[in-house]
Amino acid sequence: MHRIARPAVLLLFLLAAPLLVTAQTSPEYVSPAQAGPHGSAPGMKVKLLSENAGQRDFAVIFSPGDDPYAGLTEFAQKYDVKSAHFTAIGDFRDVKLGWFDMQKKMFRVNPVNQRVEVGSLIGDIALLDGKPSVHMHCVVALQDGTTRGGHILEAHVDPLLEVFVTVDPVPLVKKHDPATGLNVIQPDARP
Repeated sequence: MHRIARPAVLLLFLLAAPLLVTAQTSPEYVSPAQAGPHGSAPGMKVKLLSENAGQRDFAVIFSPGDDPYAGLTEFAQKYDVKSAHFTAIGDFRDVKLGWFDMQKKMFRVNPVNQRVEVGSLIGDIALLDGKPSVHMHCVVALQDGTTRGGHILEAHVDPLLEVFVTVDPVPLVKKHDPATGLNVIQPDARP
């Protein structure tokens, strides 16, 4: 009996193993509605750098553990931002980047579970349903010099992030686009 059982178990394992590997490596997806702030930014500091003809320039500095998505959303609410664009450099740990899958109308989650340098971070702020909505993309560098990039779904600052925000005098409005499932800027829309 043991002679038959061993080959049967081995055959069963060989048939089931690919299914287990597939199940373990299936990508995670999140909806655009879930791609927002997931924390807070208690260490965030803001400094107005200049103001000219309705345009304002700010330095927004984040501390270890801060969620930049939540912090920039809080900043936009506090400083009455209706349209802005920004760039940043710094460092993250445990960042989740997203790649938008047009067929699924969802973000494929690409986690980077280590400390990384933010090589480039760009984004915008516009009004969505009357409230500021932050949109960010970034490229991060790993210890070996390789890079990963995409839409920021979630991140934690470690040890710092320096964001330079230009607030524009003319409001921009985002509207939901049913064709893509995304909230996109509509240049002709009014707040």
